[in-house]
Amino acid sequence: MPGLEPAGTPTVHQEKPRRRDFLAACAALAGGCAVPQEPARKASKILLRSSWQTVNIGDIAHTPGMLRLLEEHLPGAQVTLWPNRLSAGVEKMLQTRFPWLKIAATPETQKAAMEGCDFCLHGSGPGLVGAAEMKTWQATGKPYGFGGVTLSDAEIKSQRALLAGAKFVFCRDTNSLQALKAGGFEGPLAEFGPDATFFLELRDDVKADAFLREQKLGAGEFACFVPRLRYTPYWKEGRKMAPEEIARREGINEKHGEADHAKLRAAIVAWVKETGRKALLCPEMTYAVELLRPLLFDPLPEEVKPKVVVRPSYWLTDEAASTYARAAAVVSLEMHSPIIAVANGTPAIHLRQPTDTRKGQMWRDVGLSDWIFEIDESSGEDIAARLLALHRAPERTKGAVAKARAMTAARGKAMMQALVANL
Repeated sequence: MPGLEPAGTPTVHQEKPRRRDFLAACAALAGGCAVPQEPARKASKILLRSSWQTVNIGDIAHTPGMLRLLEEHLPGAQVTLWPNRLSAGVEKMLQTRFPWLKIAATPETQKAAMEGCDFCLHGSGPGLVGAAEMKTWQATGKPYGFGGVTLSDAEIKSQRALLAGAKFVFCRDTNSLQALKAGGFEGPLAEFGPDATFFLELRDDVKADAFLREQKLGAGEFACFVPRLRYTPYWKEGRKMAPEEIARREGINEKHGEADHAKLRAAIVAWVKETGRKALLCPEMTYAVELLRPLLFDPLPEEVKPKVVVRPSYWLTDEAASTYARAAAVVSLEMHSPIIAVANGTPAIHLRQPTDTRKGQMWRDVGLSDWIFEIDESSGEDIAARLLALHRAPERTKGAVAKARAMTAARGKAMMQALVANL
């Protein structure tokens, strides 16, 4: 989002030479003697603990969103990213957009970053994903903070000392913030601070436009629809989990998969039939690619299918952002596709499942409460009606998106001001 930095935002810079310094320097040159120069102001060195995984365009988006905020509000700061693990594509994407970024991907560079940086910022995410590293940092006595995290009651209890020692804790949803305050924390500044994905400015227009041309999807002439199971099947990717827990989660996915996606299909059918425009079925996570046909496309009425495009593969955040920017709307069972859409000026409806975390509350927190549906409490007709209402009232819809973006920009500024105050 352009223009995030308001007038008066503290920045790291060098002062301009004063006139008497200039004259003194000239005299020194004439006389052949050196004049001491005023030392340059030291650039702040920030360690960003972020980049949790790359199988989700939303988890990828946390990092470039936060880097954009830092770039806007602390130009000149030296930022080092400590990631979990970056794929080659994601690393290239980050370094293309942020060529000044240092990445600490090895134990040696991570140790050097811990020693050399002045402040450690835990990026936004589903919880205290980097708690272990933050505890190691805490032992150094140097300041640290949390920017845009969801907190569970268990985390608030188990990580009490870590949270209490922070300079600030910005929660990306007010449910987490209320739970944090109820815990009696008196040390850190505790406020609402948006998920960093709201500040995303990554695009791959070339790749997105090539796909859209191939599929005959004109800008503003299609809506995107994103599936999700109630539990992400991480166990299929090798994440360790007790067999009985895997069985429980698979049972819940099987029980609700069809019912949840039938409601999303109702929105697809209504969109195609009323508007005559196309629908693009696309994934937020790698595993969702295989859901697009059986849960969304195959059960559609035959007369609707010619207007529906199925994306055949996973994509990265920059291409997804360019695609959402060209869409008329996004309807998603995932949370971050709607955020990426709104960050690019596109209206988005979120369908929240009860197995998801507190993060869905953020849609209400940023003023989009009419665009979130609790899936068990809503019908497909309700969701379809809201989507069509957004389409029929474009100016009102644009105004709601603009208001949400202004609100998140203000709270992003507040996060950066808290950071600057502790450098």
